[in-house]
Amino acid sequence: MNLHEYQAKDIFRQFGINTPAGEVVTTPAAAKEAARKFSGPVMVKAQVHVGGRGKAGGVKFCKTPDEAQEKASKILGMQIKGLTVQKVLIAPAADIATEAYVGIIVDRARKKPVFMVSAAGGIDIEEVAATTPEKIKYHAVDVRYGLMPFEALELGFFLYKDAKLARGAAKVMQQLYAAFMANGCSLAEINPFVVTPTGEIIALDGKMVIDDNELDRKPDLEALRDVESENPAEVDARENNLTFIKLDGNVGCIVNGAGLAMATMDLVKYYGGEPANFLDIGGSSNPEKVVNALRIITADTNVKAILFNIFGGITRTDDVANGIVTALKQNPLKVPLVIRLTGTNEEIALKILADHGLKASSDMDEAVQQAVKLAGGAQ
Repeated sequence: MNLHEYQAKDIFRQFGINTPAGEVVTTPAAAKEAARKFSGPVMVKAQVHVGGRGKAGGVKFCKTPDEAQEKASKILGMQIKGLTVQKVLIAPAADIATEAYVGIIVDRARKKPVFMVSAAGGIDIEEVAATTPEKIKYHAVDVRYGLMPFEALELGFFLYKDAKLARGAAKVMQQLYAAFMANGCSLAEINPFVVTPTGEIIALDGKMVIDDNELDRKPDLEALRDVESENPAEVDARENNLTFIKLDGNVGCIVNGAGLAMATMDLVKYYGGEPANFLDIGGSSNPEKVVNALRIITADTNVKAILFNIFGGITRTDDVANGIVTALKQNPLKVPLVIRLTGTNEEIALKILADHGLKASSDMDEAVQQAVKLAGGAQ
């Protein structure tokens, strides 16, 4: 679950991190009133669950409350990567001497939280990672001990030669680690991590992603979920107990099991295609899941072919076949459909499909290659 910037910064403050106060508003008039409460220039910042807000025009510097109202009127309602801006954060503008990046992610290979820090941070940290990776320092944290003071100080000195700044940065990193662990995060970052001309260290922007598995134990975090700012298809999938992540390709994938779903996407790319999604219907034999999965997939206009890849263990392939038939009766497809079924009740499933004019393969490579070809091949 993604948090908005203002929500992440509220949590940062709870852990002692210095971050500017702000006010979230939903109308241009309210933006003007909020700007009046701060002495001096303000920033108007779109609150949506995507990166690149500044490049998309969703972050603006304003010298006066009237200008804040004007900028807010342009930002509210705008589309940023397919999401509509429903609210903006009004926050005092900071005088910046230097910008850096400080973040923590869960590294699944190391099975540890890993710090990433860079003095070349700011908006384009991804470009830094791609072109000058030596400017980023990584540090895996042993969760038995947490981020030790000497480890934090080493990271601080990677950012700053000045001992006072390095110690200040080290303190913030320990606070960020505490916030990360206490809230079950998969990511927490401060970008930009700012030093002012007077030497004050400020978390000027914040981002937190909460592991969904934590939410049952932390209802206060679940209450922060903003459904209106999430991808509608992902919300729909979650409400129907499907695991779905939208991607940028054109081969729609409906698979049972996360491992098989990952392997399917890898194979789509191997044969020159691009997956349009990750969609796992799970181990359930409920045909309604298949109906919902097809409905979600076909709502994506980028999808040019749909691939079912089902390996029946716990999942009964005849139930999947019945789900496919039911879904097609309700909503006939406008794009080609490729089906691969093998496993439990396979013969029954093949007969169900054949009785409705559908074919299925038992060969995964063959099915993936066909789906990629029908979608138009390599993008």
